[in-house]
Amino acid sequence: MVKILADSTCDLSPALISKYKIGIIPLYVHLGEKEYKDGVNITPSEIFKWSDEHKETPRTSAPGIKDIEALLDKGSTDEYVIFTISSSMSSCCNDCVLAVEDLEMEDRVRVIDSANLSTGIGLQVIKAAELAASGMTGAEIAAEIEKIKGKVRASFVVDTLTYLYRGGRCSGMSAFFGSALRIHPRIEVVDGAMHPEKKYRGKNTRFIMDYVRDMENDLKAAVSDRVFITHSGCDREIVEEVRKYLESLGHFNEILETTAGAVISSHCGPGTLGVLFIAK
Repeated sequence: MVKILADSTCDLSPALISKYKIGIIPLYVHLGEKEYKDGVNITPSEIFKWSDEHKETPRTSAPGIKDIEALLDKGSTDEYVIFTISSSMSSCCNDCVLAVEDLEMEDRVRVIDSANLSTGIGLQVIKAAELAASGMTGAEIAAEIEKIKGKVRASFVVDTLTYLYRGGRCSGMSAFFGSALRIHPRIEVVDGAMHPEKKYRGKNTRFIMDYVRDMENDLKAAVSDRVFITHSGCDREIVEEVRKYLESLGHFNEILETTAGAVISSHCGPGTLGVLFIAK
């Protein structure tokens, strides 16, 4: 049997984790001296409250090697495929490799650097789970994922630059003028790193829908299996408007919604929304 594992930044919902039998490796979130596990005992709303009170972004860290080893059964004959957040953003991938080496399980475990984040990882994880269910080996699954990794389209648009500023990803001057002018940047993941792309202006409904509509041609040309709406605390009516728009395209078999986890939310802030898919 091939088991699929992913770190908690894949931002898959509990229902999807259960449906596809995904093992989750939690990252850590540090609020001052207190340590929490992403998706276990800390929520994005608690992070936003703490961050606003302390005017800083929580620290996040990769799981320990022992945390990873606890999910790998050396005594079984199972194979494993492990997905991690981009290695340019975290040491999680390297820690997984070290854990596999420590257990001497290199022949049965494949560690995949997703070169992505959030459901940009989740798209790869679900595909791997489907391939595992079809009977593919770990090596075969890893080879298939390498074919689609570069086709995953992950982007999001942020409501406020405050959290990116606190996390050191934009200057104080940019954050100040961005807030004053209601500028909302689109951030895209390219080659495993985040890059600012187009900037939008206006209130949340307007700029989010402008962002989504700008992708219409790419969405219509995407792999039709599924598309994700992933957000951090967006108003329900905005999410529903995005969903209705995607439904109107008549292209996707599934429109899946997930909420960004604690690690991703701590850096992007509330009101962030992304539409993620795989290009053909």
